[in-house]
Amino acid sequence: MYFILILFSSSFFSPVSSSFSSSCRLQGQFHLNGMHKAGDVVLGGLFEVHFFSVFPELSFTSEPQQPSCHGFDVLGFRQAQTMAFAIDEINRNSNLLPNVTLGYSLYDNCVKLGIGFRAALSLASGREEQFLLDKNCSGSPPVLGIVGDSSSTRSIAISSILGLYRVPMVSYFATCSCLSDRQRFPSFFRTIPSDAFQVRAMLQILKRFGWTWAGLLVSDDDYGLHAARSFQTDLAQSGGGCLAYSEVLPWGNDPTELRRIVDMMRKSTARVVIVFAHESHMIHLMEEVIKQNVTGLQWMASEAWTAATVLQTPRLMPYLGGTLGIAIRRGEIPGLRDFLLRIRPDNDPNNSYGNSIVRQFWEYTFQCRFAPPPAGWLDAGGALCTGQEDLGNVETGFLDVSELRPEYNVYKAVYALAYALDDMLQCVPDRGPFSRHSCATLQRMEPWQLVYYLEKVNFTTAFGDQVSFDENGDALPIYDVMNWLWLPDGSTKVQSVGVVKKLASTGEELILEDDRIFWNLESKKPPRSVCSDSCPPGTRMARRKGEPVCCFDCIPCSEGKISNETGSMECTSCPEDFWSSPQRDHCVPKRMEFLSYHEPLGICLTTASLLGTLICTIVLGIFTYHRSTPMVRANNSELSFQLLLSLKLCFLCSLLFIGRPRLWTCQLRHAAFGISFVLCVSCILVKTMVVLAVFTASKPGGGANLKWFGAVQQRGTVLALTSIQAAVCTAWLVSSSPAPHKNTQYHNDKIVYECVVGSTVGFAVLLGYIGLLAILSFLLAFLARNLPDNFNEAKLITFSMLIFCAVWVAFIPAYISSPGKYADAVEVFAILASSFGLLVALFGPKCYIILLRPEKNTKKAIMGRGTTKT
Repeated sequence: MYFILILFSSSFFSPVSSSFSSSCRLQGQFHLNGMHKAGDVVLGGLFEVHFFSVFPELSFTSEPQQPSCHGFDVLGFRQAQTMAFAIDEINRNSNLLPNVTLGYSLYDNCVKLGIGFRAALSLASGREEQFLLDKNCSGSPPVLGIVGDSSSTRSIAISSILGLYRVPMVSYFATCSCLSDRQRFPSFFRTIPSDAFQVRAMLQILKRFGWTWAGLLVSDDDYGLHAARSFQTDLAQSGGGCLAYSEVLPWGNDPTELRRIVDMMRKSTARVVIVFAHESHMIHLMEEVIKQNVTGLQWMASEAWTAATVLQTPRLMPYLGGTLGIAIRRGEIPGLRDFLLRIRPDNDPNNSYGNSIVRQFWEYTFQCRFAPPPAGWLDAGGALCTGQEDLGNVETGFLDVSELRPEYNVYKAVYALAYALDDMLQCVPDRGPFSRHSCATLQRMEPWQLVYYLEKVNFTTAFGDQVSFDENGDALPIYDVMNWLWLPDGSTKVQSVGVVKKLASTGEELILEDDRIFWNLESKKPPRSVCSDSCPPGTRMARRKGEPVCCFDCIPCSEGKISNETGSMECTSCPEDFWSSPQRDHCVPKRMEFLSYHEPLGICLTTASLLGTLICTIVLGIFTYHRSTPMVRANNSELSFQLLLSLKLCFLCSLLFIGRPRLWTCQLRHAAFGISFVLCVSCILVKTMVVLAVFTASKPGGGANLKWFGAVQQRGTVLALTSIQAAVCTAWLVSSSPAPHKNTQYHNDKIVYECVVGSTVGFAVLLGYIGLLAILSFLLAFLARNLPDNFNEAKLITFSMLIFCAVWVAFIPAYISSPGKYADAVEVFAILASSFGLLVALFGPKCYIILLRPEKNTKKAIMGRGTTKT
């Protein structure tokens, strides 16, 4: 490289000149294979006309040997001819560059960096050994711009030098994303999209077919290595998949390395193989693929080998059939075929085609040779060429202009330079963009001035494609998606099945005609290429330790969490009032739990409540019907009726605890319960006090006490005691009212709908007041248990209050420890049990006598029992 830099500096930028000389002389000249045409302005071109070369070692001690090239590339030659055609078309266009004739100097790089570099230096230095100048080696340069190179590696090397002096290069095939670096390559442009866009196009196709597990093969050069780096970065950022392997294909035929790579491909579970490499790499790779018989792979081709006809053979199609590839945008160039048909290897030195490259093409096409054959070339042989052979009678892909892809990019590159030059020459003096508003002229122009206009060029081709360059020198990106179709007769067809392009508003857009794609599989459907199948709804992905992110296990979501999408990374918790379905794929409303009328427990309690109410009604009817009998009258009939009514209220208030809690039922249930039971216990307390008062009055001097226990005083006492409970309930409801509450603490999968008491103090005061009256009644009844038989109701009161207190003492721990609806059931059971206890203990014996032993329901019988006992 240092030798080249020194040579470049001495041959181009430091020509021999002095004050005594008005000319510059080249110190040396490379002998290269090229095509030339004179013009007012000359454009350079670098093309791959030969596949292979023999490049001798450079030596400082001996005369340098010239490289020899062989393996004629017809398509590369057609690309060079496309540039010649474009220049010829521009020269015939009176609207573009009028009065200016374009010329060209085209060189063959032989797919070799050293030869391509020599060709670029020759273009920059010029072909004349000596040329006259105005003053001090100033004037128009030998070439104003260069179309090429086709290789990213060669473009990087050449542009890094020419860019120092702002010599514009417009490549038609170099795709390395590194060339978009304007700091390193300030004068580089291209009419082919960058690999960065090609990579994104590949990712769009992978995403389209759900391929998340793929292998990557790249060539060992700037093109492949930069593509691999860009692909891996974009793939990681998109989260659209993983690479099962990433391998670098060796240069040349390295059987050991190729065997290792193909063996890895065969063993891998990835069914998709992405290749960023050249067709020469693919030729060696496919030889090993055939040896190991690796079939069933879906190949994805970069633009470097998508259209490679050398790979589209019956021998390779069982393996490469169905390949999807990214291809350069196809274009149409009217008149190109006729131009190609006019090529003739005439020996007239004034003929632009009278050069060695055309002769080599002629010898390759017609399998003949000129006499004598050109020295150093290996392709000549066979019969003698006359130069009058007809190209139209030969079956060759050279004349097939139906799939012009690199050629279309060459065409656009030439026109981009022409339009930029046209804009530059139309500059109005004193209004130019350069220093002191100067303009460039045809006699005095610099390459860097053309760079300025290239950055602003904007035109539309006859095919309808817009051509312009962004701030990085990249053209508007667009690719065709190609598919390798293997026809039943064994022939091959590469067909376009879609397009991927960049839109300013929505980014990359992929349009595919899925029904036209040929899949080289028995199913005739797209293959599946995943490390792990996507986790279904109801599960989440759990990465396998030490493996790529695409390899995972599917773990069911835990209770209360769901995933309703395929491939969820996490399970999401359901809202508070919802719970996960059995499949864990959606949230369902939590089952609402409360003491319902429709469940067995609710039905039983409701039945018991109504039964108790019915019994109270029956007893009340019996007492009403027999109200004049001694048994009813002797036991304070008014208080008995009040007690029966309060017991009925106690039975009925239990119904408020059953059913869906509402605000009014929550507020009413405890108030009704507290007031009903206080009314009931107050009647029993007054009854007991009356019994004691009557017994005391039967003693000498005790009659005065009866005046405090008349009917009015009894009613007043019951009312007063009940009013105290009513006041407690009112204060409770006003200060902190009970309300419905959805409790999620007891169960995760259901909501316990309950009434919170609001104020625990209020509830405790309510129960405490009932308990106080009950204990007082029990004590008074216990003191009166041994009274004469005619006052024996005290025994019944004692027993009934004992049952009442036992029930409510047991209620407290049971209520506290019972969750949800069972707390309501415990309270209802306590209400019913205590109510039944009072009803049976107080009114059971009386009803027995009234109904079954009427002979004892007489005053004599009642008094007789008392006399006998006394």
